[in-house]
Amino acid sequence: MLLPSPKWLDTGDNAWQLAAGTFVALQSVPGLVILYGGIVKKKWAINSAFMAIYAFVAVMVVWVLWAYKMAFGPQLFPFLGMPGPAMAALSETGQAVIPAAASGMPPMAFPMATLVYFQFVFAAITVIILAGAVVGRMRFSAWMIFVPLWMTFMYTVGAFSLWGGGWLSSMGVVDFSGGYVIHLAAASSGFVAAWMVGPRLATDRENFQPNSLLITLAGAGILWLGWNGFNGGDPYFANADAGAAVLNTNIAACTAVLVWTIMDASNFGKPSVLGAVNGMIAGLVGITPAAGYVNGYGALIIGICAGIIPWLSMNKLGKTAFMSKVDDALGVIHTHGCAAIVGGLLTGILADPKMIVYVGTEKDAPGVNVTGWLYGNFHQFILQIYGALFIIAVNVIGTFILLKIVSIFVPLRMDDRMLAIGDDAVHGEEAYAIFADHAFDDRESMAKAAGD
Repeated sequence: MLLPSPKWLDTGDNAWQLAAGTFVALQSVPGLVILYGGIVKKKWAINSAFMAIYAFVAVMVVWVLWAYKMAFGPQLFPFLGMPGPAMAALSETGQAVIPAAASGMPPMAFPMATLVYFQFVFAAITVIILAGAVVGRMRFSAWMIFVPLWMTFMYTVGAFSLWGGGWLSSMGVVDFSGGYVIHLAAASSGFVAAWMVGPRLATDRENFQPNSLLITLAGAGILWLGWNGFNGGDPYFANADAGAAVLNTNIAACTAVLVWTIMDASNFGKPSVLGAVNGMIAGLVGITPAAGYVNGYGALIIGICAGIIPWLSMNKLGKTAFMSKVDDALGVIHTHGCAAIVGGLLTGILADPKMIVYVGTEKDAPGVNVTGWLYGNFHQFILQIYGALFIIAVNVIGTFILLKIVSIFVPLRMDDRMLAIGDDAVHGEEAYAIFADHAFDDRESMAKAAGD
C-alpha cells in the first residue's frame, strides 16, 4: 500500500505554508525589484533592481549551506544556532522542527523543506530592504561581498534570538512576523551602511525624482498583497490566528495610508502618491510584530500611529542637520525602523490575551497568547523595549565591523564618474533605451559617410 505522505503531514498546512512563502518571495521578486527600479532616478533603475535580485539569489545559497541552521537549528549560543547544511534528503522530507523552540508550539505538520524555504524568503527580503538605504552609490562588488556576510553574522543572530528559541524568546519578547528580526534589523544596519558608504552625488540628493511612479505603484501593490503571506504564514498553521493576522495586516495598512495622505495634504497642500506608498509600508511594518497578537481595534490603533509617527520622523526629524548628514536614500530608517519600533512597543501594550495563536487543552488551556499592558501586563512592554535595544545594538555594531572589513578589499562607494553616469557605467545597460535607435542610425550614417 502506498501513501502520498506520512501521517504527520497535514496537506492544508503544507499548502498554506508553501503558498505563503511564495507570496513573500513575490514581495522581493518582482515586488521590491520593480519598486526600487521605479522609485529611483532613471540612471539608477537597473542598478537598484539588480541589487535586489542579487541579494535574493545570494541569500538562498548561504541559507541552505549554513545560515538556516544558525537561525533555526540546535542552539550553539543563547543568540545563535549551530551552522550546517539543510539539504540532505531525509532532512528535506522529514518533519519540520525548530529544536530550541519546539516546546512552545504544536508539532509542525509539514516537511523541513517547506520550513527552510518559508524562512529563506524572510531572510532574503531583509537584506533587500537594507539595500534601499544605499542605492545610487554603493559599489556592486562591495554589495556582493557584504550580503553573504551580513546574512551570516547579523540576520541569524536576531532570528535565533527571537524565533529560533534563543534568549530573547525565552525571556518573553515577542515578534509575530519580523518587525524586529527583519525591519528594525534592516533599518539599523541600513542607516550605518548609508553613513559608511557615503552620500550620493549632491545633484542626486537634491533631485531624486522617481523615474516611474506607475512602476513604483505596481511594486508597492505586490509588496502589500504579498504581506498576507508574510504575516498570515507565521503561525505555521492554516489556523484561525492566521486569518486574523491577514485581516489585521490590511486594517493597519489601509489606516496608515489614509493617515499619511491626510498628513501630506494638511502640511504640503497636496496628497502625494509617493507619500501614500510610504504610509502603506509604514502601516505594514507597524502591524508585523503584532499581527496575530492584537485584535482589530489594536490593528486600527497601530495603523494610526504608523501613519503619524514615521511621517513625523521622515518629514521633521529626517530634515534636521544631524539626520541629513546620513544619506538614507529611500528613508528606510523611517518607514521600516521607526515603524517597527512603533509596532513592537504597541504590541507590548495592545496584545490581547484572547487572541489565541495555538489552542491549549487541559493544563495548557487557553493556549499560546500574549498579554499586553492594556490588559494588565506592563512587563510585556518592558520586554519589547529590551528586544528593540538588542536588535539595534547588534546591527549597528556588527554592520560597522563588516563594512570596515569589506572596505579593506573593495571600495564601498563608486567613483564620481560612475556616479555621474549611473547604470550604463556600472552594468553597460539602461532601463529605458529611448535613444538607442537614433544612436544606431547616427552610427550607420557615419559609417556610410566614411565609406564614401
